[in-house]
Amino acid sequence: MVIGINGYEAVVPRFGFDPKTGLPNRVGSSEFCYQLLSSLSRLDKKNNYFIYLPVNPASDMPKETDKWHYIVFTSKKLWTLIGLSRKLSKNENKLDVFFSPTHYLPVITNSKSVISIMDVSYLHFPKLFKKKDLYQLKFWGKYSIKKAKKIITISQSSKSDIIKSYDIPADKIAVVYPGIERVSSIQYSVLSMDELRNKFGIKNKYILFVGTLQPRKNIERLIEAFAKLKRDDLDLVIVGKKGWMFEDILNAPKKFGVTDSVHFLHNVTDEDLPSFYRFAEIFVLPSLYEGFGLPVLEAMKYGCPVITSDISSLPEAGGDAALYVDPKDTDDIVLKMRKLLEDENLRKDLITKGTKQVEKFSWEKSASETLKVLEEVANA
Repeated sequence: MVIGINGYEAVVPRFGFDPKTGLPNRVGSSEFCYQLLSSLSRLDKKNNYFIYLPVNPASDMPKETDKWHYIVFTSKKLWTLIGLSRKLSKNENKLDVFFSPTHYLPVITNSKSVISIMDVSYLHFPKLFKKKDLYQLKFWGKYSIKKAKKIITISQSSKSDIIKSYDIPADKIAVVYPGIERVSSIQYSVLSMDELRNKFGIKNKYILFVGTLQPRKNIERLIEAFAKLKRDDLDLVIVGKKGWMFEDILNAPKKFGVTDSVHFLHNVTDEDLPSFYRFAEIFVLPSLYEGFGLPVLEAMKYGCPVITSDISSLPEAGGDAALYVDPKDTDDIVLKMRKLLEDENLRKDLITKGTKQVEKFSWEKSASETLKVLEEVANA
């Protein structure tokens, strides 16, 4: 079988490149694409793969073999929609199936096609997206969903949303949960708590949030809840790149009178991030909507107790190993933070359950289930 994959997301980062490693700063769909490619290359030695890229593959991507090929080409505009369509229209590689691990398919694929849809948050919260992005997601996303033979999504919650939003049959959608790395190729730094404080200017023990700064993450309400907690011995550390519509988030500490206790860290490296999880008192992800919520599992992996929202896909990610809140109720967030900070037995219980929850997810399993979908479509 010959499989084509759109690798754009793995090599063109939304948030630039790591200045130390030179690798793309991958989050969300970028990380999903990269991990799937890496795992498929290790897992499948039988099928032939052609990975289409707008730039040369990053140094951490799988090396070319007689079964794994990169097709690199540029396009003056709309690489996936127009440039990739032109390339695939020639059918030079005789693809049996084409997979685009992003919301969009090229106009022309010349083979059966599969796409992945992380979530449909743009339909739930259209005001939280830039007009250009919203237009592409709504209109080109709809075309791609209708055209694809099969859709892969990352949670049962997202599957239900796609069915309701686009009126398509349930058997057209396969749920493939993302994975969590057991052992990473990245050499993690091992910072002590004092070293972490000195390096990043953190004064006290801290509550941790990790994620892109954008309205859907509900960070402004988290800052308000932190202010209401009234704990002079705690800081709030917010790790994440600036996304979009983040101005109110950055102004929130001043608004709620906690400027000296809230730390925005936009350039934490992958090497240092595990230390933030390890030393955090609690991790809080109060998102209004998530396709899955991978930071929940990352926190559990490093033994950090988790508070997260009781909506969308987050209960699927957290299972019985998290404490859940109504993300629109600031007082509930305060109550659960206080409870987890003060109840040591609850903390230990969630940490133990978190270790077991993480074991349910792996990129090898994700790749295996993705390959099964691709083979099913190719052979239909």
